Amino acid sequence: MTEYIERRESIGYWLGEDAAGILGTVAGRYLGANPEIPFALRAFSADGILQTEEGYYDFDLARRLPEARHGEVAYACGLVWSDDERSLDAGIMPFSPVRFYLNETLLYRSGAVDEMKPDAKAVVPLLLRKGWNALLLEMRKTEAGFGCRFGAEEGKVRILQVLAPFAERRESAGWAYSGALAQALYGEGLGFPDFGGKEADTGMGWMPLREWSAGALGRPNFERIYGVQQGAASGYAWSRLPVTARGARSSWRGWAYGPLTVWLDGQPIIELNEAGAFKRELPLAFADGHVLVRAETGEHGWGFELAVSAESSGPVRFEMPVPVHGVDSAGGWLYAGPLPAEHDEAPAAVQSVKRLFKLADGAEAAGARGMAGWSLDGPGLRLRPYYENAMLSNRWTVGAATNFARWDYPLGVTMYGLLQTARELDRPEIADYARAHIDSCTDWYAYSLWDKAAYGFPSVNHQLVLMKMLDNCGSFGSAMLEAYPPEGNADYLAIADVIADFIANRLERRDDGAYYRLCVGEYSADTMWADDLYMSAPFLSRYAGITGNRQYLDDAASQFLHYRRYLYMEDRGVMSHVYDFKYGKATRIPWGRGNGWTLFSLSELLERLPLAHADRPALLAFFCELCAGIAAQQGESGLWRQVLTDPDAYEEASCTAMFAYAFARGVRFGWLEDAARYTDAALRGWRGLADKAIDRQGNVHGVCSGSRYSFTGDYYKYDLLTVVNDNHGTGIMMLAGVEICRLATFLRERDSSGTSAAVQTGTGA
Repeated sequence: MTEYIERRESIGYWLGEDAAGILGTVAGRYLGANPEIPFALRAFSADGILQTEEGYYDFDLARRLPEARHGEVAYACGLVWSDDERSLDAGIMPFSPVRFYLNETLLYRSGAVDEMKPDAKAVVPLLLRKGWNALLLEMRKTEAGFGCRFGAEEGKVRILQVLAPFAERRESAGWAYSGALAQALYGEGLGFPDFGGKEADTGMGWMPLREWSAGALGRPNFERIYGVQQGAASGYAWSRLPVTARGARSSWRGWAYGPLTVWLDGQPIIELNEAGAFKRELPLAFADGHVLVRAETGEHGWGFELAVSAESSGPVRFEMPVPVHGVDSAGGWLYAGPLPAEHDEAPAAVQSVKRLFKLADGAEAAGARGMAGWSLDGPGLRLRPYYENAMLSNRWTVGAATNFARWDYPLGVTMYGLLQTARELDRPEIADYARAHIDSCTDWYAYSLWDKAAYGFPSVNHQLVLMKMLDNCGSFGSAMLEAYPPEGNADYLAIADVIADFIANRLERRDDGAYYRLCVGEYSADTMWADDLYMSAPFLSRYAGITGNRQYLDDAASQFLHYRRYLYMEDRGVMSHVYDFKYGKATRIPWGRGNGWTLFSLSELLERLPLAHADRPALLAFFCELCAGIAAQQGESGLWRQVLTDPDAYEEASCTAMFAYAFARGVRFGWLEDAARYTDAALRGWRGLADKAIDRQGNVHGVCSGSRYSFTGDYYKYDLLTVVNDNHGTGIMMLAGVEICRLATFLRERDSSGTSAAVQTGTGA
């Protein structure tokens, strides 16, 4: 038997049969370990190094430094934070000779083949230390090219967020890069720049520029940021007064270059119809202290000057209206423009960092899709949100930081587990947390689409925006619809429509209609994965229920029948993990969680499938035969193994939770004839989890990390190691606990009524 924790450390030792108590402990640990930390807001230069759609930073120095001569070199440097020691595969595509240093150690030097082959890519394993890591690229110009592309492999999953070096740029996003130099300055034997020191101390200039020229500083603020407008335009500036200024008598003085309105906490305090000086004496009796200025272009320019002085303490320094990192030199204001001259909204509608503004006619070149977000008072500086809550995790698993606000498929199961736990335990605060996580993704969705269009690669909602496979959308989309309120939610439904359209019209299918993974050029090209049943069917069945469109329910039902033909092993009664169309055969490896995904999602579909649906008899029969095959493989401890039919494989927690979940539902809904057998299997599985995989702090052990696939069981047994609190396990552990609680209630009610009849679900809708 596999041992993950000492018996005394297990939650089963302390809580015994108290499934509700265990469930609450697991949920409580997750909420405590993953606080509601929002996206990080950072200063970002739109003139700096941008990313490609695949997430590679594009150092096209031939374009950026057109005057560079053959043999000259340029450098790019950046900082990467890691919450723990982490491994990461980086891809480097050189256009010319390149050297890459990590923490002053040379990890890569390009060769002739790399430099001359147009599609060459070197994969370089990185070991990032806990804390800050210094990245340095040296690129040398040749007649063939100048620069490289650099980034994390699987960039939308393994997010490589680079922050700027040097004190003057501290906490802003993006790389700093040099001009072309006649000779190398950094590297072995030469030394390295002080990434935490002053930029000026390096003795060279770095780009993108951070400071305005003297000429630009002499221009009005809006004109400085957005340029001289050819026609009439308007814009907003948003700031905040410090709490320490509250209550004092104050003087507001300034100059307007055109019509101007100033609001304090949503109330107009200064209104000018034309350019000129102004002065107001006001008490600083404010609640939040938000200051909003609307400025129109005037005959002599576009912008304003504003100073506030408190009677008792003197000049008041304006603060950023929200926490923004990397803005020491950018003042205390956010700016939006150039907007149509007639644009006029209530302050409450304007004062949101998620806002996108429709640009004035002729200003489209300044923003993607004719829209723009907030800017800062610096050359090309923009406000940009970043997902940094789980910086540089293992492939699918996060480390010390919080998972909050991330859209990915394991967390879709986690949110589903939290929502169901909240209902079962009557703990609305747990549901509130799950909805807050989901809302952080949906509220920023429109912005994230724009962000990708504007900058090449999104800074938030990476997988949702770059939707290319079911992993990117189905699981979390299903959790989003699980949270869909009775009164509706337009943001949820708009995203669900996009996901449904992707599955119905853009997802790769075989000629028979079965989903598969085309993945051209990748190891997984032309394969079908049992996992994809969960990544599709629960979402489709919920979407069909909300919209009333039966075609999505029909599609979900048909996929199980397709997948059964390709993956079900009649001789073993379980599913192969993958069918590889390159070889024309299934791998015949019955991976535990692959079977769990199948049975888990089939129970979800059966719950919603009408009794009169044409495919229901076949699907119910499949559910029963798969339950029988899986039940036969249960171990003495109550757990199932990583490779179900291999007695030498380790016992794995996530598949055990999925099987306990499905068996309990099969009994409760009356789908399984031998209720006693499956009740026993579900309860034994749950007891095994409580005794061997969940400790008394609610940590979940024994969960296999995210999988690739193989034709050999050794890959699953020896390469896929378990991770404590892996996101593939916590959600399904909660869902299993919910179903065990509901099974216990069902059994008590059945026994007290003297009947063994289960409640059937589904109607003839």
